[in-house]
Amino acid sequence: MDANKITIGWREWISLPALNINHIKAKVDTGAKTCALHAYYINPYEKDGETWVKFGIHPIQLNTDTSVECHARLVDQRNVTDSGGHLEQRYVIITTLIAGTQKFDSELTLTNRDSMRFRMLLGRNALNNRFVVDPVKSFLLGPGLGTDDMDKE
Repeated sequence: MDANKITIGWREWISLPALNINHIKAKVDTGAKTCALHAYYINPYEKDGETWVKFGIHPIQLNTDTSVECHARLVDQRNVTDSGGHLEQRYVIITTLIAGTQKFDSELTLTNRDSMRFRMLLGRNALNNRFVVDPVKSFLLGPGLGTDDMDKE
C-alpha cells in the first residue's frame, strides 16, 4: 500500500465550500468513474458569456426540509449509466472538495438522488492517487461539522 495515500472508509464526510455545503455524507463508490451530487432542480443560465447552472441540494440524507441553492460553472454535459443500467444525460461541474486534510478540485455530475440513501457519491476521479478504501470502516476522516446523531447512521 502506498504510504502517501490516506485510508478512508466506505462512507465519509465531505465539504464543498464553493457550494456552501459545510458537510455532506458521501458514499465511497469505486465503481463510479465520476463523483455524483444530488440536485433536485437544475437550471442553466448565462453569466459573463459562460454557461452556469443553478441547482438545489438537500444536503442531509432523509431530510428534504433543509435546502441549499448552489451556483457553478457548467463544464460539460455527458451521458452517464447509473447503477441500475439507466442512461442519463447529466450536467458536469468542477468544484473544490475537502475530505479530511485533503483539498482538491473534482468533477461532479448532477443528478436527482432523492430516492437514494446518500446525497453524494465519491467516485474514482476523486479517489485516484489520494485515498485507499477500507470497506469495513466508516468516517475515518472524522465527523461532519454540526452533525447530529440522526445523521451519523
